[in-house]
Amino acid sequence: MGYIIITDSAANIPTEMTNKNDIKIIHLSYTLNGKEHICKDTAKFNSHAYYEAISNGLKVTTSQVNPQRYVDCFREYLSGGQDILFIGLSSGISGSFNSAVMAKEQLLEEYPDRKILLLDSLGASMGEGLLAIRAAELRARGCSIDDVYSQLCDMRNRMFQVFTVDDLMHLKRGGRLSGISAGIGTILNIKPLLTGTAQGKIIAFSKVRGRKKSVEALAAKYEELVEQQAVQTIAIAHADCEEDAKYLAKLINGTKQPKEIIIVDYEPVTGSYVGPGALALFFLSHNNVRLK
Repeated sequence: MGYIIITDSAANIPTEMTNKNDIKIIHLSYTLNGKEHICKDTAKFNSHAYYEAISNGLKVTTSQVNPQRYVDCFREYLSGGQDILFIGLSSGISGSFNSAVMAKEQLLEEYPDRKILLLDSLGASMGEGLLAIRAAELRARGCSIDDVYSQLCDMRNRMFQVFTVDDLMHLKRGGRLSGISAGIGTILNIKPLLTGTAQGKIIAFSKVRGRKKSVEALAAKYEELVEQQAVQTIAIAHADCEEDAKYLAKLINGTKQPKEIIIVDYEPVTGSYVGPGALALFFLSHNNVRLK
């Protein structure tokens, strides 16, 4: 009976696009003032109000998805005779993917004739989302679940994820940053450039002075590393800095124009880690593009 494509809401895919491509979502939750929230429809998410509140001191907490939530989601489709292709948030920044692995082990005992393929995206936001969108495109062309999984593994290894933030303290506080002092972003208007490693961890690899130069540095990285851009859909995610996102898109279109640029607001869970003013770019490069 075919297979279902599932990802989590950290993939940052607009709800309209998940519906159009029949991509199922496991929604991550976040807690504000002791109350748990889930963003089930990106069109209803007021990103400006959310990030403005964080700027004014709102504390957001998150927790990894427990195995039972994956069990409940996966079982719904397995019981109907469908196989599962799941693309998850990087294991390098969250324990949620390991929960999916535990759920798979349990469910294969119940459904030994079904396939459950789990792909660690080694990314977040549209670094994860572009993989899920591509999976849906390949499925629509008639590709088998094994073929899609194989192609996504290759795509994952070529996915370059580069971003800048206004304040590294959000990443540092959430334990999502490796190998650099969070104070760098608060001194002399220094803006860090960050990326994902081959293990899916976040590191700062360079820095520039000033916001405009940091946006231009993202575009320069794209011009340097992008491959076969004419057939690529690339993505930009921002945390309440839409004008910067549009400026970045303009710079990109002025150099090596891609087939399409998707611009999205950072959803609330991953957005709470990168913080207001975060701006990220996702595109495909070569096999060795990820830093070790």
